[in-house]
Amino acid sequence: MPRIYSARHPQPCAVALAAHDAARRIDGPLFSMTTNLSYVHPHADSPWGTYLAQVDRVTPYLGHLARWVETLKRPKRALVVDVPIEMDDGTVAHFEGYRVQHNLSRGPGKGGIRYHPDVTLEEVMALSAWMSIKNAAVNLPYGGAKGGVRVDPKRLSIKELERMTRRYTSEIGIVIGPQQDIPAPDVNTNPQIMAWMMDTYSMNVGATATGVVTGKPIHLGGSLGRVKATGRGVFVTGREAARRIGLALEGARVAVQGYGNVGSAAAELFAQAGAIVVAAQDHTGTITNSRGFDMADLSAHVKATGGVAGFRGAEPLDDESFWDVRCDILIPAALEGQLTAARAQRLHARLVLEGANGPTLPAADDILADRGVLVVPDVICNAGGVTVSYFEWVQDFSSFFWTEDEINVRLDKILIGALKKIWDTADHHRITLRTATFAVACERILAAREERGLYP
Repeated sequence: MPRIYSARHPQPCAVALAAHDAARRIDGPLFSMTTNLSYVHPHADSPWGTYLAQVDRVTPYLGHLARWVETLKRPKRALVVDVPIEMDDGTVAHFEGYRVQHNLSRGPGKGGIRYHPDVTLEEVMALSAWMSIKNAAVNLPYGGAKGGVRVDPKRLSIKELERMTRRYTSEIGIVIGPQQDIPAPDVNTNPQIMAWMMDTYSMNVGATATGVVTGKPIHLGGSLGRVKATGRGVFVTGREAARRIGLALEGARVAVQGYGNVGSAAAELFAQAGAIVVAAQDHTGTITNSRGFDMADLSAHVKATGGVAGFRGAEPLDDESFWDVRCDILIPAALEGQLTAARAQRLHARLVLEGANGPTLPAADDILADRGVLVVPDVICNAGGVTVSYFEWVQDFSSFFWTEDEINVRLDKILIGALKKIWDTADHHRITLRTATFAVACERILAAREERGLYP
């Protein structure tokens, strides 16, 4: 019997086990979450609880499509897999992996794979749901999906990491494919891991399938512009939002939480536009300089040491004090649930650009709105990555590749157009950008659900 889990806790749930007979099984631990989730009441501040609260807020704006809203609260499919590998010392280790397809009404699933010791089924469910919203918000022909393995990849050798990736890919191979579900990099995954995934899937199906993943190395069908696409999207949407609220980028102070691929790329683009980056935080520590960092020196330091801590061009700061730094633009680009109600009360920024998925809790959203702080939500702000992933997928099918300039022009046009639609919706209903983004996206998803109908 496959393991069935509650949405709240990553351990067996008695109610869910009782519902096993109603769950659909396909050759392994693949099951529908539909029956289970009607019994689950996740904590409000959990990722899934945050997502459900966001759906509840948008429901009054869905008109007749609100009759389908339960579709958004129940992932279509969740796969939980055991990933056993032989370690370098000859022992056998087991890791738990997930792939969740939240909604496929508008097209194949699309969403990243993360390797992290705190990954849970509930987190992956929420991330897959936000991918549904994100893809619909920018009108990409995708549904939402997400995957992950509960592991600290830093504790694995390169060979162990490869074996784990290949075994995980084989285990989820029953649900992924170029026209079914297309993974991509996320936290602690990169082009090399995507290359292993693509190769493993290709070997299992007996043909090279470059379109099964995106975010691949360039010479294996990857796209130019993909590495910095998410950070570029944060900058483009942030630039448009700043213009609308009358915030000049020249001299604007920027604070970045999470100085990885997304945060660093966004920070560099804002600096090029004349802003000054005054604070940065990552897993190694927090640094600040009221006069701004030398971005080239900081980039070299991070590349050499693996983090911002110890950078000589800044002063160290305790992690919690990061939220007290005086800035005009805050970019939370780490993990979900970072911007709490208490931190929202202390924030000095005028503009919050969500580079991470789900960084702001619903209570914090309300506080920021009351304080007049504009939040550009994750589901549009960080959609640059999946947009260029879409470009990569299209290029793989046609075997015709674009220049980086062409990609950036197409990316900017899509994001600016999507944000305008969302802003017009927000103005019309007098609602926040987040609720407006969900209104636009959920209407598209549920219209597709209604027009496709129910089968059988």
